Amino acid sequence: MSDTKLRQNPHKIRETREKNLETAIGREVRDMRRARAMTVADLSAATGLSVGMLSKIENGVTSPSLTTLQTLSAALSVPITSFFLRFEERREAVHVKAGEAVEMERAGTRAGHQYNLLGHLDANSSGVIVEPYLITLNETSDVFPTFQHDGVELLYILEGEVGYRHGDKSFHLRPGDSLFFDADAPHGPDELIKMPIRYLSVISYPQGGN
Repeated sequence: MSDTKLRQNPHKIRETREKNLETAIGREVRDMRRARAMTVADLSAATGLSVGMLSKIENGVTSPSLTTLQTLSAALSVPITSFFLRFEERREAVHVKAGEAVEMERAGTRAGHQYNLLGHLDANSSGVIVEPYLITLNETSDVFPTFQHDGVELLYILEGEVGYRHGDKSFHLRPGDSLFFDADAPHGPDELIKMPIRYLSVISYPQGGN
């Protein structure tokens, strides 16, 4: 694991999102140009736009047309949507206080599995939906290793011990253990070893799936 490199730096501080669309576009254009070691004159030559117009765009003084943005995206070799990354978008957060999580009914409910939904965010620009659950199994619960659904799932064991099957493998999970897997394969608890068992389940799937 020491040689594994994450694709994203979790500690990286992102640029503040702009509330003004023209300013957001201008800063993206300027940063992309500089990242390519291009001068304004270079970009002007590549796009056919005047140096004065490019200066106004980069400083957020004017609102570029869709045609202009298409020209810039071609010259900078980026998708046109890249120019809107810093524009302020609504960001949601769901706070669920202790004891107030909504109890849900899912496939495993009939086997005595208790599901408490810890939050739900609608699909963002990536089209992905994320659902976190707190799942509790006790003496009245039964095994249920046949779940199947779209997306991926992450389990994190909080209490107890459970044998959890994924496909043709079974994993003995203890507090602090996690299991991350493709949820399209049959999966679920196949041995209730030490109860009560509580674990977090975070399911992520594409909009329209599950």
